[in-house]
Amino acid sequence: MQNVLFFGDSLTAGYGLQNAATESLPSLIEQKINTAKLDYKVINAGLSGDTSAGGLRRIDYWLSQPVSVFVLELGINDAIRSISPQITLNNLQAIIDKVKAKYPTVKMALMGMQIPPFIHSPLVKQFSDIYSQLANTNQMALVPFFLDGVAGKAHLNLPDRLHPSAEGYKIIADKVWPVIQRLLINNPES
Repeated sequence: MQNVLFFGDSLTAGYGLQNAATESLPSLIEQKINTAKLDYKVINAGLSGDTSAGGLRRIDYWLSQPVSVFVLELGINDAIRSISPQITLNNLQAIIDKVKAKYPTVKMALMGMQIPPFIHSPLVKQFSDIYSQLANTNQMALVPFFLDGVAGKAHLNLPDRLHPSAEGYKIIADKVWPVIQRLLINNPES
């Protein structure tokens, strides 16, 4: 059995869900993998509040076990903390470099983020552009906006209006699954 590593922040961890073990994005993707009878185990390495710098500090721990597919979802906490998009880009690239150095044949997907509309910043476009730049540079599959169809919809989010509800994650999983599925099916090791 091969591993799919979901590496991210609260959006990966399933912050605020009643049961993250069954309702988070990684668990929903694992359910789809099992339904498709693919031989993969999903690992949820989400850490609420994590930044790209925090992810860079902790990635080595998660690379101690084999990784066939790596799903990266980090950066929005950087934007919320007004960290320069260039620093975020550099940190995410360093994470990607570490994963590729340890597992050269790894398949990779990047979950793109956008700055929430209530945060007024001249860096909005620069921030959202880092995801397409990283995906192109590293030949990664890209989900342009991870929260597409869920962001800003009260009935699909927790009361904080930042984190998806269980229903919101189902929508995200349905949009992310085709991207992940292609990586799993096109993996020469499967």
